[in-house]
Amino acid sequence: MFRTFFKWILTPLLMLFFSFHMMVMGLLVVWGNLPVQNSAFMLWHRLSGGRVTQIWVDYDHIAKSAKQAAIASEDGKFVAHYGFDFDSIQKAMHRNESQGAVSVGGSTISQQLAKNLFLTSHRSYVRKAEEAIIVVMMETLWSKQRILEVYLNVAEFGEGIYGIEAASRHYFGRSAANLSRDQAALLISLLPNPKYYGKRPNAKRLKNKQRIIMRRMNGVQIP
Repeated sequence: MFRTFFKWILTPLLMLFFSFHMMVMGLLVVWGNLPVQNSAFMLWHRLSGGRVTQIWVDYDHIAKSAKQAAIASEDGKFVAHYGFDFDSIQKAMHRNESQGAVSVGGSTISQQLAKNLFLTSHRSYVRKAEEAIIVVMMETLWSKQRILEVYLNVAEFGEGIYGIEAASRHYFGRSAANLSRDQAALLISLLPNPKYYGKRPNAKRLKNKQRIIMRRMNGVQIP
């Protein structure tokens, strides 16, 4: 019985598992120096009938304030850790246990990027495990600067708006290189729920988060 199970169920699953991660590794190698102009999130958006707007921009053409805001908001220990902030993960696990559901992720920028590029937004411990494997590969193959560069180029900032350059042009009519501090902080404030806040740029909670990010930005170290 075990042989039958291994042959017809376990073996195909293992092959699928290794094939997927070999594909991920191959893409990470290819994308090591090339513009990344697609992601799992963009693909799902297109398949659902939506239109994707994304304009790749190199690291040096993204305002320093946008890099500071992203780290200040999403991952304060970004330059120091190796893809995982275990203090944040532990806090998230305690909160999830108390709520009886996976409602908080404690995700770093690397984890968010792994999810955006290769996975889905569905919250589960299985997805988090997949995410962790991809993060290890990403942190091994890419520099912190590359991770932040790709993250800012593929993050969703509104309905079908992907990347800091497309977002800068859409909301402020200027390039990402010319974002002011308050503009950069406002764009990064959209990230937890870009589809909702993209249509409500004057929402009180959004403005509050913008102010918090701006207070933290000066103390942020960027790669």
